[in-house]
Amino acid sequence: MKKVNFLKLLLISSLVILTWFIYSKYFKNNENLLSKPIKSSQSIDEEVIYNSNIIKDINYTSRDLKGNEYILIAKEGEIDLNNSDIIYLTDVTAYIKLIKNSELIVITSNYGKYNTINYDTIFSKNVNIDYVDNIITGDYLDFSMMNNLLIISRNVVYKNLENTLKADVIELDTNTKDTKIFMYNSSEQVNVTNIN
Repeated sequence: MKKVNFLKLLLISSLVILTWFIYSKYFKNNENLLSKPIKSSQSIDEEVIYNSNIIKDINYTSRDLKGNEYILIAKEGEIDLNNSDIIYLTDVTAYIKLIKNSELIVITSNYGKYNTINYDTIFSKNVNIDYVDNIITGDYLDFSMMNNLLIISRNVVYKNLENTLKADVIELDTNTKDTKIFMYNSSEQVNVTNIN
């Protein structure tokens, strides 16, 4: 009986030692490899994925039913990750060619937000509108091609050949050329200076 117990103990001990040997030789080294951070290939892949939504040298052209043309050019754009219809732009220039009287409106700004579905564009920082003999500057411009409406606000200065005007908001209907100039606070007045 002692011999049988001794053999069982020897067999179990040998099995434990063999198991530990196999584990340390084959599995423990692989476990260490898995716990180590993956080298540069992972960071390169993440960078490629992140940068894949940036577009260089953007140029969009669209026309409304009346034939007016809207051309949008930007140095760079980044597609919104939450809404692929929205593109954030830098160094933006837009041309609005009005068919009715062959007039051209040129808009420039540092930044923009463009909707590829309805063509609405928000221009921001150093906004400049050049329209016939008129120059309008401000910090923020909302343009809706569908509504034929330009709304420029924040630090607005309007200059033509005769006057310089300062206001909070200027609204321009690109179809009718109707313009509304006003202040947010009704007790304040639009400041007009005659150049001559």
